[in-house]
Amino acid sequence: MTNKIGFWSVLALVVGSQIGSAVFMLPASLAPFGIYSLAGWAVSAFGAIALAVVFADLCFRFPKTGGPHVYIEHLFGRNVAFFTGWTYWVVSSVSSAAVIVAAVSYLAPFIGTEDPMVYLFLEILLLLVICMLNLFGVAIAGRAEVLFTILKFLPLFIVPVAAISFFDSNNFTISQANASLDNVTILAKTTLLTLWGFIGIESATTPAGSVKNAKKTIPRAVIIGTLIVASIYIFNSITIMGVIPGAELEVSKAPYVDVAQRIFGGHWHMFIAVAASIVCIGTLNAWVLVSGQISLGLAEDKMLPSIFAKRNKYNAPYFSIILSSLSMVPLLILTSNNTTAGQVAEVIDFSVTSFLFIYLLCSLVNLVLSFREKRIIVTLISLVSVIFCTWVIYKTPITTIGISSLFTISGAIIYFFWYRKTLVKTGYV
Repeated sequence: MTNKIGFWSVLALVVGSQIGSAVFMLPASLAPFGIYSLAGWAVSAFGAIALAVVFADLCFRFPKTGGPHVYIEHLFGRNVAFFTGWTYWVVSSVSSAAVIVAAVSYLAPFIGTEDPMVYLFLEILLLLVICMLNLFGVAIAGRAEVLFTILKFLPLFIVPVAAISFFDSNNFTISQANASLDNVTILAKTTLLTLWGFIGIESATTPAGSVKNAKKTIPRAVIIGTLIVASIYIFNSITIMGVIPGAELEVSKAPYVDVAQRIFGGHWHMFIAVAASIVCIGTLNAWVLVSGQISLGLAEDKMLPSIFAKRNKYNAPYFSIILSSLSMVPLLILTSNNTTAGQVAEVIDFSVTSFLFIYLLCSLVNLVLSFREKRIIVTLISLVSVIFCTWVIYKTPITTIGISSLFTISGAIIYFFWYRKTLVKTGYV
């Protein structure tokens, strides 16, 4: 059995890493903006597709395990590449903790208790299962992701299609709090919200060394997968928002559950709860796979200790996967307290901001390289990506940017006490 994955597994990774709990909550988050939310979707989808082209082109140039830091080193050098890779690895693990919490929380109707210790036990158990799955190698984890992706499509297709019959355009109303805002401000707010759904667009580039014919497979999967993700998000968001009046949807804690009860009646909320959990589990599997490949790539490029590159008999970077998984446990313990569970949303905000800086650097790399090669179309697309990332960062609160920088700063200890010595030994400084 080959330990490399093909197009369908890579496509599932692209879709799986992007479509998570956000698809179930975005209709409620966008409800206060009414019909204006469609403009936000259009802008974020346009930006996401531009980013998809950028990462597809970068992976075609450098089909190597690790992802963003591989590309950034070619323009900004090893120091910037180190902190980029470190940030990408840490943020990927941190973001996964929020996905675990969401996956278990959706199963509340079946758990039958509000004891936080029960939820913590189930969260750690889920993490353990996904960690063990990835220890069987990228091929097994990739095939599992294909299954998760298929299961994701069922509720994300059935519910919105059924919702079309109940669609009422009058349900798209803008809240009083947002009615006084100018169009540019509303566009910025809705774009920031909808962009959250596309984080993970670059994930398929990280296991490049474990992909069959990576130079062709990954670029195709990244672009096609992002188009699929954009279609799913927009279709689901519009149909769900068209079933429930904006004022009601705005305060809904489970939009899909409420829509299912209106359309089907009975106990369909139980089915939606399971479906939502499966979506999150699929996303978790994708990000555990990605986190292991990130640290593997860093170790192979001597930006992390060599132990991170150690593989088991299934060719899985077992130390990378185990450590990436263990790093999520402290956050799970933190969020097990009901008074701090709300902080998960803030962690996601900070993570998204960190991802945007990484996207911006990668876009700059591709802009410079394609400009040097006089590839006009790719240069223009890369320029669009740079402008898009810059604009979103500009619209992000400065406090969020400041806290997000802590992810990068956390790598300073490794940099000064280990990485600098490695640079000296290898002759880079």
